Amino acid sequence: MGHHDHHNHHHIHSIDHLNRAFLIGILLNLIFVIVELTAGLFLDSIALISDAGHNLSDVISLVVSLFAFRLARLKPTPHYTYGYKKSTVLASLFNACILLVAVGAILMESFDKLRNPQPIAGNSIAWVAGVGILVNAFTAWLFLKDRKHDLNVKGAFLHMAADTLVSVGVVISGIIISHTGWYIIDPLIGIIISVVILISSIRLLHDSLRLSLDGVPAGIDIEQLRLRLQKSDPRIQEIHHLHVWAISTTENSLTAHIVTEDIQHTAEIKHTLHERLKQEGILHATLEFERPEETCDAPECDCGREH
Repeated sequence: MGHHDHHNHHHIHSIDHLNRAFLIGILLNLIFVIVELTAGLFLDSIALISDAGHNLSDVISLVVSLFAFRLARLKPTPHYTYGYKKSTVLASLFNACILLVAVGAILMESFDKLRNPQPIAGNSIAWVAGVGILVNAFTAWLFLKDRKHDLNVKGAFLHMAADTLVSVGVVISGIIISHTGWYIIDPLIGIIISVVILISSIRLLHDSLRLSLDGVPAGIDIEQLRLRLQKSDPRIQEIHHLHVWAISTTENSLTAHIVTEDIQHTAEIKHTLHERLKQEGILHATLEFERPEETCDAPECDCGREH
């Protein structure tokens, strides 16, 4: 029981921490967008104005993530019996798509600059980009700890980390150009950064699509899970009709048919299985018990049977 209480306390602390992280991130980045847009208009810099637009897309993605995060905490309804937890998966999918669009925009701009090298408007732009590094890196740091546990948070983290890289690229290219006059450095750094962002974005898109299609969440081997569950109690003869899917970016669910001759003690077996599933990070499980001689009516029941 103590472990369960500790888990709840940690979960509540994590929710409060993430809620605060999203709000701080949105506020900081919104202020930076206004500053960058003002500086761009004042300095007549297309680069700063377009970067302000790009940063505004980050604010939108953070707002979408926060909205999904809040939705996931609402209670279930008769129409949405799992609540709105799946919205976190949709938000991570949306963020992956925005990242890919951002990569496309950076690549187009970089190739355009390769064809038509433009002088960069000196130190003022480098200073503004330097502020961008601080804002984006700090916001990314807010999501650093939780990014491995939640795909939605990972999406927010990747957005901010990508923007930090873009700002670093602007500063480095600005310094090199001011000393050498090699304007080609600017688009080359843009292309390198795009490739780095693209690799992470494709992984996020793959994981998001997998969860959207109720695929087995990453990190769970369904056959290994079946074996571990069967070995957890000697009275279990077989497990079939085993399904695992994500309710949200942090919660997984399972259904399974358990074959046992000891039908009188199913409560004990069920308790053992639930405890084992908690260790696997699966807190929502529906278990159906059958005798060996019973035939399952579900058409999927042949799936996973040992022949």
